[in-house]
Amino acid sequence: VQLAESGGGVVQAGGSLRLSCVASGGTFSSYSMGWFRQAPGLEREFVAVMNWSGGNILYSDSVKGRFTISRDTARNTVYLQMNSLKPEDTAVYYCGATGSFLPTREYEIQYWGQGTQVTVSS
Repeated sequence: VQLAESGGGVVQAGGSLRLSCVASGGTFSSYSMGWFRQAPGLEREFVAVMNWSGGNILYSDSVKGRFTISRDTARNTVYLQMNSLKPEDTAVYYCGATGSFLPTREYEIQYWGQGTQVTVSS
């Protein structure tokens, strides 16, 4: 499975961005899809995850109520809508795919994208 993220950029605090992750080379509908992020000097951390059917979703406490994960199976794409962005959201955002149910740990992810940079200025 190959994953390709896009949609990152520079935005002012309070602004919005939508990240996209297109999957290829596998059966997209059979994977749980998640978003993680990694800020400079820190470990990669869980942001949001959705199971294969879209019926189960988890968010980290730091983004709950501001970020929304969704998927379009017909387009083999998962999205992360990010609203009310804060400077502490600045990080490289990675898309991940796995056969695990609702992965929240880095080691549970089988496939990773290359990442997309999100920078939130104050």
